[in-house]
Order: sequence, then C-alpha cells, then structure tokens
Amino acid sequence: MRIEQPFLKEMSMLREFVPSFETYPFHLSTIKHLNRLTFHPKVTYFVGENGMGKSTLLEAIAIALGFNPEGGTMNYRFSTNDSHSELNRYLTFVKGPTRPKNGFFLRAETFYNLATYVDQRGLQFTFGGQSLHEQSHGEAFWATFMNRFKENGLFILDEPESALSPLRQLSMLARIDELVQQQSQFIIATHSPIVMAYPDSMIIEFTEAGIKETSLEDTEHYRLMKQFFEDRQRMLYHLLEQKE
Repeated sequence: MRIEQPFLKEMSMLREFVPSFETYPFHLSTIKHLNRLTFHPKVTYFVGENGMGKSTLLEAIAIALGFNPEGGTMNYRFSTNDSHSELNRYLTFVKGPTRPKNGFFLRAETFYNLATYVDQRGLQFTFGGQSLHEQSHGEAFWATFMNRFKENGLFILDEPESALSPLRQLSMLARIDELVQQQSQFIIATHSPIVMAYPDSMIIEFTEAGIKETSLEDTEHYRLMKQFFEDRQRMLYHLLEQKE
C-alpha cells in the first residue's frame, strides 16, 4: 500500500517582496491573486484557458525546485533561450519528510532543445537507447516518459498531451498510476480531459478570477468536449455558418 507522504505539500508566494503587480508575470490574474497552493500527494493538475498562467507557474515551480528551465532532471544544465520569468524567486515551499530519488521536468515547448542536449551529451542510453531526434515527436515523448520516469520521483509535466495520441494519453494514465504506487508525485499542466482524468488527484482551475479547485466534469475542457461529441452537427453548424 502506498504511504501518502508527498514530496511537496504546499507552495506560498512571497507577495510582500514582489516589486510590482503591474509587470509580467505578476500582472496575470491568477498570479496577482496567488497566495498559497496545496498539492495533492499523488497528482495535481493545472487546467484553464490559454494565457491564464498555468505554464508560467509550473515553470516557476520547477525552476525554484532546481530543475533546468528548459526541461530535464536537476542535473541538466543547458540554455537555448533564457526567457523564463522571475516568478521562481518569489515562491517558497513546504516539503514532505523525504526527498525524491528521481525527478524530471517535461515540457512540450522546449522538448526539441532537450533532445538536442541528450544527443550532444551521449545520454541516449537513458532514454531507451535511440536518439530522440530519430523518433517521431510522440514516440520521443513516450520514450522519455517510459525510461526517465522512475519510482520515488517528483515529475512536473507541461502539456504532455501535445505530442500524444488519445490512445497514448490513456496509456499515460496507467503509467502515472504505476509510478504513484511506487511513491511518485506529479504536477501536470494540461488541456486534455483524458490526461486530467486520473481519479485520485486534485484539479486546480486557472481563471480570470484566480485559481480554484474543481472536478473533471466541471472544467471547461470537459464540458466543451462533451458538448461537441453529443451535439457535433449543431455546434459545427454554428461554427461554420457563413455570415452574409
């Protein structure tokens, strides 16, 4: 049985030290209203519309914990475009009694840069033995997920569904469960109702009014997809209707 001792319990924002809430990224509604965030001991999801600050906060959390801004483990040191915000400097954490033995920051936006670093360093053997650049984007993502994610790990994922088919996303849920049972913890930013469907988890929705905990069925992503597939013809009619 899994003993629920999360590596990360809480995160707080040091608001009193923020120089201005009128500049990026502090002007974003979700960041502007951010005080404290509690993490689920197994899986925490960040969901919401584009531009709400999900990836910005996820990136800041990863950097503050010691991960490379462009992805990888805490030991990876490369920089293709140093464009991350300063938000990580204003975050503090309440951690569990143990430290993770493994960890990985996987982000779709900079995965090409990560693959290049892996090739340059001759690290292909840790990703299944084949160059990530010699595989499709989806297969390279999957090889990373299957080979670099191990037990007792803290894993931060930014929009992993961008490279995965629906079938792979379902397989991803099974792999997440396997790793959760091996004392791992996940923080995932996603737009995919499939990816956010892991049952023993917490979904945090980012909106203009701030952040709130919600259920899968109450997310805009789920409602929109459900509406589309239940009444596809009607929705397409309104979307594609030609206006004179």
